[in-house]
Formats: sequence, C-alpha cells, structure tokens
Amino acid sequence: MELKGHVLPGYRVFEYNLILNPHDDLQDRIKTVRESFATTFKTESKVGGRPNVGLVTWMQYEMYESRLRDKLKMIGLEYPPFKVELKDFGSYPSHTIYINVASRLPIQNLIREVRERAQSLMKLNPETKPHFLQEPHITVGRKLKPWQYEKGWLEYSHKHFSGKFVADAMLLLKRPQGEKGWQIAERFEFMNLPVQQKSEQGVLF
Repeated sequence: MELKGHVLPGYRVFEYNLILNPHDDLQDRIKTVRESFATTFKTESKVGGRPNVGLVTWMQYEMYESRLRDKLKMIGLEYPPFKVELKDFGSYPSHTIYINVASRLPIQNLIREVRERAQSLMKLNPETKPHFLQEPHITVGRKLKPWQYEKGWLEYSHKHFSGKFVADAMLLLKRPQGEKGWQIAERFEFMNLPVQQKSEQGVLF
C-alpha cells in the first residue's frame, strides 16, 4: 500500500494484511504454478511469499494494534470454519492472472463482518484507508507487461487447476511501513461460538 496524507510525527506506522492460509501441500502446488508462469513468461515482478487468500490490507499506527486484535479475535470466535474451493484461472486485464476462488460467499461474508466491526480502527487518515478485497483470489502473475498478459492469458484461460482447504482461522500479518518481510502477528481461530448472543443474554437476564 501507499502511505498518503498527514502522519503524526513520532508514531510508528505498520502495514497489515489479514489472510486465509491454505494447507502446506496446496501452497506448494500453487508455488509450482507461480514458478512455472514466471519462468515461461519471464516476469520481473515475481509473486513472493506463501500463497494465501487476502481479505483486507491497511496501514495504521502500532498503538491501535491491541484494540484491533481484540476485535478480530471476537470475530474469529463467532465465525464458523468453512471450505474454500479453488477452480481454474481468472484475470484482471491487462496486468494480473490468478487462481479463481470458486466458493466466494463465505469469504465475502467474512470480509463484510470485518469491515462493519473493525474498519474504523483500520483507517490511518482520510487519504490512507483500508482496502477490502471484494473478489477473493490467489495471484499467479502480476504487474505483467502487455505481451506477458496476452500470451499468459491465452494459455492459462484453457488450463485447469483445482484444490480445496478448510479455513479454520485468519492470520494477521504485519511489517513496519516501507519494509518487505511480513511477520505473523496473531492467528484468530474460527470457533463458531455465539459470543455476541451470550453477552446480550447476560444483559437481558
């Protein structure tokens, strides 16, 4: 993300990424697809890191992190685990080719839940706002040149890929603004507990 607008001096700004993580075997298969694409089409902007399904990216002062973690933990406690199915390839003309997420609805519902309950803590300033990913996918090639996209999509629009994993948690990644390496800050388990309902019942009775 690009840092925009006014920033308070003396306060550390971090980049954050909330993701769903496929199991290791599926990650390895996706990495093989990425490496094959990069080799065949000689891409300069390689897609690094372990493959994941992104939910939201944002920048924020580190001092807000503990409050945000509490919000995300509560969402995780209430949300049920769900199956994520990957099927074939899609693209964003004319710069990105990705693996399709066929089972989008539970992910989109989760993103909406995070947006409704945590968005205010993800907004650094009026110019630097969180980016909620409305179309879940796993990137294969990005920042492609026109010829790379055209030839790549000609081939990958006919290729097949399938995989599935159970999303039983969401991972919070963080890194100091301007740096490259992501660190896992916390894992929020999906427990399917009626936490909100219980707290309301406690008030009523």
